[in-house]
Amino acid sequence: MKFRAKIADAACLNHFTRVSCMVAKLARTCTLRIRPHTLNFILADSAAGGGGVSMWCELPQENFFSEFQMEGVSEENNEIYVELTAENLSRALKTAQNARALKVKLTNKHFPCLTVSIELVSVSSSSRMVTHDIPVKVIPRKLWKNLQEPTVPDADVSIYLPVLKTMKSVVEKMKNISNQLIIEANLNGDLNLKIESELVSVTTHFKDLGNPLSASENESEDRSPEQMAEVQVDIRKFLQFLAGQQVNPTRGICNVVSHKMVHFDLLHEDVSLQYFIPAMS
Repeated sequence: MKFRAKIADAACLNHFTRVSCMVAKLARTCTLRIRPHTLNFILADSAAGGGGVSMWCELPQENFFSEFQMEGVSEENNEIYVELTAENLSRALKTAQNARALKVKLTNKHFPCLTVSIELVSVSSSSRMVTHDIPVKVIPRKLWKNLQEPTVPDADVSIYLPVLKTMKSVVEKMKNISNQLIIEANLNGDLNLKIESELVSVTTHFKDLGNPLSASENESEDRSPEQMAEVQVDIRKFLQFLAGQQVNPTRGICNVVSHKMVHFDLLHEDVSLQYFIPAMS
């Protein structure tokens, strides 16, 4: 089992750093899956402290790494799964700003590590290396089945997301009133964020967001455009998702499965993120 890779392009390094920062805000610990053509950051809903939330983030390796070599556990199962603390990787990458190059590889230094080596250039143009050894736990093959891409249930309504920064600002104010948030959406492009308490009811309306065409065609067969699909979620979990998005995505879709879950499907340039928040029971 081997893995080593190198990033030599500054834009790719900055993008990879942003992705790691996003993952760290969404998950305390996560699984890194390494395959010949893709990397995945995974949070399974069964993970400790996950609270039913799950995440699937996928990066095409050729868009980030100038060099990439790996050997999985076997020829038939050419994959590697390791668990790590996401914040450790994010912190290591933050020290790579203005770096000439970054190398990452799996090592064994009394315990398995993801070793990040950063080549920094000083004022005198001489280079120095900074190395971070991030402890990881190798996940045995018998547990891989719990770490596959989540199945997306059929949504009652799919809708494009508004600017996430605006949503975050709204939800931050709402969390002071209630710990439960109702998300409503319909096929007319309307999205509502609603909180209710004994003393007050507050609703924020987003209009004319649009609905993905293929989804609208499937969903419109047995529901009127005005009919709202709704799900009630833990407002802190929704705010955590919004806090992880540093840049508005290239494309963002919200899929509401009434009274069961909300599924977010985001594309950040070439990095895809799926995030699932279950309904409150």
